[in-house]
Amino acid sequence: MTGGVARFLTLNLWGENGPWEARIALINKRLDALAPDVIGLQEVREVPGRVPNQAALLAGARGWHHAFAPTSGWGGGHEGLAIVSRFPIGAQEFRPLPHSTEAEGRGILSARLDGEAGGLWVHTTHLSYREQEGLWREAQVQFVDEVLTRHDNGNPRIVMGDFNTTPESDELRWLCGQHTLGGRRVAYQDAWAAVRQDHPGYTWTRANDYTEKMHWLRRDRRLDYIFVTPVRRDHRATVRAAALAFEEPEVRPDGERIFASDHFGVTADLQLLAES
Repeated sequence: MTGGVARFLTLNLWGENGPWEARIALINKRLDALAPDVIGLQEVREVPGRVPNQAALLAGARGWHHAFAPTSGWGGGHEGLAIVSRFPIGAQEFRPLPHSTEAEGRGILSARLDGEAGGLWVHTTHLSYREQEGLWREAQVQFVDEVLTRHDNGNPRIVMGDFNTTPESDELRWLCGQHTLGGRRVAYQDAWAAVRQDHPGYTWTRANDYTEKMHWLRRDRRLDYIFVTPVRRDHRATVRAAALAFEEPEVRPDGERIFASDHFGVTADLQLLAES
């Protein structure tokens, strides 16, 4: 964290799909240049004897800390959510989301970051993915807000993840204070929209070869987000920058293009400490 600003990264890891070992190696190679302080991950795999916990691999490569929570059984192991942090993790909590099923687990993982982070709670989540499941996502975002509110200790509230819908949807408009759900309104900042009106920020896009595996899903959409509560008078929660991550493939000598995932990641630089 520099000058009270920390960099957050969200990425759907895509489990063990595709050349997963090469993908994890690519992520590890590029993380140092990205220099995040906190990473929120979705679709993290852990399969005993076949796939080491992928979040532990990323954390261990740099001597960082991680929290993991399984959401679904998968191939003799689990798929789940994870938070990787250069700050110590003092506590963690997992809650299943409404409409989570055994086959398609959906949840929210929360972690308290101690040390220099000052007891900051951060959260990562993964919402239902089908376009017709908007009503499910409406219930899910309201539950996400309840979890963040329960962990409110005066710091900015931050949630990252694969929300599986576009900024124009009712569920995300509700998060940003532009729509009413359940007789309630809230107001979070969409970090990308706060500072990047110059770029659509698509994270699920035909520019990524791996999206062809799920070609029936509409592509060229922004599905991955970092949300933070409104800017404080002391400048906390100000979004200083946002960028796509892992959007460029690594091209092998044989011409194969290796992407980090079927999603692009998103980074956001957030002001955590007060400025006079």
